[in-house]
This record gives sequence, structure tokens and C-alpha cells, in this order.
Amino acid sequence: MKIAILSRNKSLYSTKRLVEACNKRGHEPVVLDVLRCYMDIAPSKPEVHWKGDYLPSFDAVIPRIGASVTFYGTAVLRQFEMMGSFPLNESVAITRSRDKLRSLQLLARKGVGLPNTGYAHDPDDIKDLIKMVGGAPLVIKLLEGTQGIGVVLAETAKAAESVIEAFMGLKANIMVQEYIKEAGGADIRCLVIGDKVVAAMKRQALPGEFRSNLHRGGSASVVRITPEERATAVKAARIMGLNVAGVDLLRSDRGPLVMEVNSSPGLEGIEAATGKDIASLIIQFIEKYAKPNQTRTRGKG
Repeated sequence: MKIAILSRNKSLYSTKRLVEACNKRGHEPVVLDVLRCYMDIAPSKPEVHWKGDYLPSFDAVIPRIGASVTFYGTAVLRQFEMMGSFPLNESVAITRSRDKLRSLQLLARKGVGLPNTGYAHDPDDIKDLIKMVGGAPLVIKLLEGTQGIGVVLAETAKAAESVIEAFMGLKANIMVQEYIKEAGGADIRCLVIGDKVVAAMKRQALPGEFRSNLHRGGSASVVRITPEERATAVKAARIMGLNVAGVDLLRSDRGPLVMEVNSSPGLEGIEAATGKDIASLIIQFIEKYAKPNQTRTRGKG
């Protein structure tokens, strides 16, 4: 098959591994900088061009679209979908999962466990917002933040009020969540492909840090997950409509809680921690399910 990988950097670990897996299994990978793709939006013959050349339809497209280019990247992916290419993750599913507030609302509607979360616009509502999520300590998150950036732990109600007021003063969109103390600064990244968790790792924050992101210096180790955690991860990915997802869970006294569902999970940390060839599993999924004109919106919202 001819497979397009939408990635802005060929040297990124995940991109290189996907190229290697394609070549290993006899496919023809083409890495495309999504910002250099441009579209002819025509009703009769939609086209994508790249650096002056017309791109024919690919059998499959693997989107590795960064959060900062979600709007343009999903537009390009949608164009390939219109041309009949099979998307590993559909454009509408990526857009759905990238909106943190919307994704939590969709998960809550389906009964998935979540940290208590609040969202408000007016500074006059801050005190009740803090009370609503169980009081301090609590976590304040920028809706546009990634890799732990824009995430603040407020130890006291006064500190929470000050941070929330500051973000609101800057017109930043934030949400407030309860702090899950029993998680101990750790979370679990479940890598879901199709309807199966194919790998899982525990990410542990550095001492004195509550953010467990590997980009923030956290460590990763293989972990055995429970049937409930496995079912929660698969359900969360399905609700978002994602074929491949990194589902981040917190272990709490009331069961697994979903923090986030990532539509472009990095492969380096989880392959190193588990020793599994995730890239090849992704290509095998494409081999099994890629058919022309099969794009459909899975899930709702």
C-alpha cells in the first residue's frame, strides 16, 4: 500500500518508526509536512497538492498532527478522506479529542470515570467553582496546553483563587479539576489500537513534581493494568472515535479516572518501557481495515 504520514519532522522518533514499519512490511511510506500541503476544494474532484505537485490518493493516511496546527492539519486530512483515503484516525475524531472540555463532556455523558471538573467564565464564580470540585488542593489547566505546559497545582484555596483570576485576566480558557492525591504523582498511559490495549506504562513524576509527563522529566516503566482499567481505556478511545489513542488514567480510590485521550500518542516512551513494536502493530491495523471510501464518524459529538 501507499501510505502518507502527515508529520512536520521526518526525524521525530514516532515518524521514523512508522516509516521503518511500513518498509519492513512492504509498503510505500511518504512523509508529508502537513503545512506544505494545500487543497483544491472542488465538488467533482478534490485534490491535495504538495510543493507544487499534485498528490494522488493514498491507500491510507497516518496523521501525526501537532496540537498547534490542529485546525489546518485536520482540514488536510479531511481532504484526503474526501479523496477516498483510509485515515488511521479520522479528522472529526482528532478535533473532538483535542478539545479538552468537549472530550470530557462526551466521556462524562457515557459514564466514564473522570476527576471532578469545573469550568466557568466570570471571576465572581471562582469561589463556588473551587468548592464544586472539592476544594484545595486542586489542579488548574489551560485548555490549549500540551505535555504538561499550563498545568498548575494550587495547594490552598487562596492560591487557587489567585491563579484562576490571573488566567481569567489574560482571557485564557481554563478548567479546574480535583487533585487525586492517592495517584501519588503517577498516571498510566494505555496505548489503544482498535478495541484492544496493546501496551501500558506507568509514568512517575519527579520528586516534588506532580506532572508525570516524560517531557517534564517523568520516568516510565511497564505496568500491569486491571480489567477495569483496560475496559475504561478502550471505551474512552471508542467514544472519541479514535482507532489509535493514548489514554491517560489515574488510579483513584473510586477506580480508574480518565485524564486525557491523545490522538497522536508518542511511541518512544512506551516502546522503550514495554519493548513492544507499536509501530508495526499500527501498520498491521491499517493492513486489516484500510479500504477506500470507508471514512465514517465513530462516536457522537
